[in-house]
Amino acid sequence: MADRRQDPGRGTRRVALLERKGRFTSARPLFERGPAVALERKARTREGQIAWVEFGPGRARLIRDLGRIDNASEVCEALTLDRLGRRGFSRAVEEAAEGAAASPEEASRQDLTGLPTFTVDPATARDFDDAVSARREGDGVRLWIHIADVSAFVRPGSLLEKEAFLRANSTYVPTSVEPMLPHSLSSGVCSLSPGEDRLAVTTEMVLSGSGEVTRVSFYRSRIRSDARLDYEQLDRIFLDREQAPEPVAGPLALAREAAAVLADRRRGSSLEVNKAEPSFEFDGEGHVVRAVAETATEAHRLIEQLMVLTNEQVAELTSSRGIPSVYRVHEMPDPDRVERMLAQLASLDLPAPPVPAGMGPTAAGEIAVEASRSVSAEAARRGHGGEAYSSLILRSLKPARYLEKNLGHAGLGSDAYCHFTSPIRRFPDLFVHRALLSAVGGGEEGPSTGEAAEAALHASEREREAMILERDADDVCAAFLLERELFEEGYEKRFEGEVSGVIRSGAFVRFGGRLGDVYEGFVPARRIRGERFELNEEETSLVGSKTGRKVSLGDEIAVNVEKIDAPAGRVDLDPSDG
Repeated sequence: MADRRQDPGRGTRRVALLERKGRFTSARPLFERGPAVALERKARTREGQIAWVEFGPGRARLIRDLGRIDNASEVCEALTLDRLGRRGFSRAVEEAAEGAAASPEEASRQDLTGLPTFTVDPATARDFDDAVSARREGDGVRLWIHIADVSAFVRPGSLLEKEAFLRANSTYVPTSVEPMLPHSLSSGVCSLSPGEDRLAVTTEMVLSGSGEVTRVSFYRSRIRSDARLDYEQLDRIFLDREQAPEPVAGPLALAREAAAVLADRRRGSSLEVNKAEPSFEFDGEGHVVRAVAETATEAHRLIEQLMVLTNEQVAELTSSRGIPSVYRVHEMPDPDRVERMLAQLASLDLPAPPVPAGMGPTAAGEIAVEASRSVSAEAARRGHGGEAYSSLILRSLKPARYLEKNLGHAGLGSDAYCHFTSPIRRFPDLFVHRALLSAVGGGEEGPSTGEAAEAALHASEREREAMILERDADDVCAAFLLERELFEEGYEKRFEGEVSGVIRSGAFVRFGGRLGDVYEGFVPARRIRGERFELNEEETSLVGSKTGRKVSLGDEIAVNVEKIDAPAGRVDLDPSDG
């Protein structure tokens, strides 16, 4: 892919730190290696300034100021600009979005505005892709999963579609979101906001008491959400600390019942992974002041189960009919990698299933799922190591990706799977909407196999880029928060943590403090006192050459902070002797 920071016929644009030296100012790339270059004299600068700069042969030109190097929010936003190469949309794209918002494609629709309907999203969300309705059906439940009909606004071959294809996804960092679509669509007419009539694509399913889908249909619809719930509110409702709003209290209870049955049905065929996502809080000046590692609650799992089921039903239809589409595939693992993973678990005295003779990919996938469950249970028993142990399972698997062929999803135990439920923020979902609607008489022309292959490859590449950016932005914000905590409480503070990774040169440690439980840093092996430490054969422990003492994945460890480079998101640690 072309570098979006390269302006044809001009220089390369980067985020730079401006440094004053006497009468001269130089610009040095902030987020990558590169020499300092003299800045044009006419530029007005200040100490500690970060800026968007165009680098040319032997000189640099200031484009615009981005803030200060000591402000977490401004550094995070600068990192996002540096990676994406631009922020916001061109005026032409904004105008196209406004025009599309005012005149969506006409299509035949079922009127479901009288059906009690609710959404569940993070409290800070502005775009609501999906909504749920439910009604009792015999001993089971009739479910309606309504997904924003973005395809009615973003038409094939349009400027909006070309922009959405290029972006491929919305990119989320702690301070902001760079949306795939302009706000007039993403948080406007496409968002299933409460009290507003909205266009949707509905999947209507009847689930038996055992969670089997006995009937399914897909169609375009018009809906009206009655309640906008957030995850924290929903958890309070489930704990009987808050009453569910009417008229969605009944449908919510039925959706909860259906999700529980689906989870029981899926148990044993899908991976169980321990993972927490950091969530940061900022003050009015852009300084990070607090953070928490959020784990999935019952509210998250309810929505996840319903969306996974919907994605499976859509993928099964397009696959069975041979409709060109984009699938979310997670291939069965290579047997030798699973064998390696089992050896790693054994080196940590973790329970693992035996290796069968002549293990093939299918058996390897089943063993990985079984291992994920036994390891999760053991981590819960030990009271530590859950994320570190899960990482071994995940590294033994092939990464999930988009593909024009249905190869199933090993992690979910699905024979067919796609992304369909978030078309506001993912291009593959929009593509799948068109494929589905073409198959069910929804008024769309089906895409070609070539178009599916191109969309899948590009979306997979952009997804990887976005994930790296989001992870790096989290690291930057966590480093700034740790710096704040040490400034307030003293740099000699001792932290309790867990070993999250080991490499030949040292160990990574996750730890928490008063302001957050999202910190991570690196302990060089040479700083572990007493003897020389070397990486074991399974790459799960640093082992002392004299005593055999181990520093292993998941181990509890106390550390002190030796150095912080907050704009780089880097924290250097020392093992604590206290």
